[in-house]
Amino acid sequence: MTASITGRAASLGLTLESASAPAANYVPFVVEGDLLHISGQISRHNGQPAYLGRLGDNISDDEGAQAARQSALGVVAQIVAATDDRLDRVARVVRLNVFIASTPAFSAQSVIANSASDVMVQIFGEAGRHARSAVGVASLPAGVAVEVEAVIALKNT
Repeated sequence: MTASITGRAASLGLTLESASAPAANYVPFVVEGDLLHISGQISRHNGQPAYLGRLGDNISDDEGAQAARQSALGVVAQIVAATDDRLDRVARVVRLNVFIASTPAFSAQSVIANSASDVMVQIFGEAGRHARSAVGVASLPAGVAVEVEAVIALKNT
């Protein structure tokens, strides 16, 4: 039996929500060749935007790390949807772009983004190691503190 991504996440104590639907005129992911491009995923709890605000203002570093983790789990939920929940379809997490809503004085974006990176390595092991950008921005959709987008290399199995 093929191992599932949701099973792997559950064995690590991680809970995946259902893959979120797009909020406008775009798709949640695109498969082109062997690459899976995942649209930005915001932090959610019970399907609703979570961790509203900005780092360096009303969101603590711990809350920012949780927001990054939740956003990364949203990326994983999209991987589940794109691969029919097959762990053996993921060759590598190629790249994460982590956007952090923060004040101009906040400079620990990479520390917050580490929580998103950690999720990928926990679930996908060595194949979860990736290139990454951590970018501070003035605001994000729905007022959330973190949004994560990804590029995943797929295997044809």
